[in-house]
Amino acid sequence: MIHRTTLIGVLVSTILCSAISTISVADDHQKSNANSCSGIPGYGALKTALQAVVNAGGNGGLGNDMWATVVNRDGMVCNVVFTGDDRGDQWPGSRVISAQKANTANAFSRPNGVIGFAGPLSTANLYSAVQPGGSLFGLQESNPVYARAAYQGSAASFGQPNDPLRGERIGGVNVFGGGLALYNAAGVLLGGIGVSGDTSCTDHIVAWKVRYALNLDNVPSGVSPTGDDNMINDVTVDPATGHTVSAGGFGHPTCDATATAVTANLPTTNPTGAAAAAARRR
Repeated sequence: MIHRTTLIGVLVSTILCSAISTISVADDHQKSNANSCSGIPGYGALKTALQAVVNAGGNGGLGNDMWATVVNRDGMVCNVVFTGDDRGDQWPGSRVISAQKANTANAFSRPNGVIGFAGPLSTANLYSAVQPGGSLFGLQESNPVYARAAYQGSAASFGQPNDPLRGERIGGVNVFGGGLALYNAAGVLLGGIGVSGDTSCTDHIVAWKVRYALNLDNVPSGVSPTGDDNMINDVTVDPATGHTVSAGGFGHPTCDATATAVTANLPTTNPTGAAAAAARRR
């Protein structure tokens, strides 16, 4: 009996020590994650900017409420917000899509000064390359969403300061409009933003305007004709194959006439880089 009691005591002590160690590691991990969001918009700033852009209108599309997610350079989610009064006022599925878009824009953008293409690719820029016959066909299957992170926790916390996605690497690759890289005033690549909840063209427009409002659009270059990561509406359908074709290789389909016009004017109304700095001084 004495030996059995002793054995039980040892087992209990081992379990408790293991649990305490796990909690300590988790706490350290959370502290590390919190510090790694330096320079990324906080919850309040992101929500205020998103609501202002959506409420102002003039973005084409359906006029829906929307979700936005920001990630850091490691693809870790820093904040998730929405514009409606409740999480159900937006398409619930767009929460994870916004996180995918943020992850994708960050994952396929590069900092200034590196060899090769030193600039951003928006999710809209990836659309044509991943179509059948495209140079990146299959890319959207390459980095699956981390399902446990996407759906864990209480739904009541979705889009709140304690959204369960915070501190997680969501993964996922999304290849239509709404995801943009974030470059600070010094041109440093910090991460990405993803917006979802309307047509893909409007998602892109809203993300672009929110990034502009947050002064995180100091992109060094881009594949668009204006030298940035704007959506390029040069997609047509090849009558021989039925597949979409982009004249420049980085095109995206149009959605509606208003969105097409607004998109074309974004580099003027909401410029990037040095032009953005000059516009803010006016």
